[in-house]
Amino acid sequence: MFKKNTDNLKGIAMVFSMAMLFLSCKDNYKRVGEEAKPIIFPQGVAENFVLTYTETKEKLGKEDKKASKVLAILTSSLSEDYDNLNFPHRTFPNGVHVDFFDDNNKKSTITADYGIIYSATNVIDLQGNVVIKSHDGKILTTPQLYWDQTNEWIFTQEKFKFTNPEDGTVMDGEGMDFNKDLSFLKANKTYGLMLIKEEKEEKND
Repeated sequence: MFKKNTDNLKGIAMVFSMAMLFLSCKDNYKRVGEEAKPIIFPQGVAENFVLTYTETKEKLGKEDKKASKVLAILTSSLSEDYDNLNFPHRTFPNGVHVDFFDDNNKKSTITADYGIIYSATNVIDLQGNVVIKSHDGKILTTPQLYWDQTNEWIFTQEKFKFTNPEDGTVMDGEGMDFNKDLSFLKANKTYGLMLIKEEKEEKND
């Protein structure tokens, strides 16, 4: 009888030990997993950041002082540089403001709560309360927008509202691509077109 009780106690002790080992390993795995998450820091931080995009139609010589054309000026109160990563980029966590100019040097603007410039693809990702105001009064609002600087093309897959004072309309839709001066637009899906000229005339009466 004593031997049987001893064997039972050994069995219980073995099960208890295995359970503790399993729980201990599980807990350690979770803690190691959390500690193993990589923390990425920017290689540089700049305050009151200004980036000017220019182009020259002709190749300049060493002593040629011909002025280049300003295409756009990007400003932000804070810029974080991650160009040392495999997929280099620069972020603007406090928001971004872009002034861009057409061939006649007329200025339009883009503002957003957050921005990312992908250096490899030359694409700007704008997020949060994105607003484009063209020089002729057109306004586009959307939660996210991509600006392909190489092809001078802008597009979104999100919902948008486009106000055009030239024909007095407001268009709501989802998904749109257009050129930077908003002279050509293609909407993927529209929910309706509202005339605003008639409303203004009624108010004036």
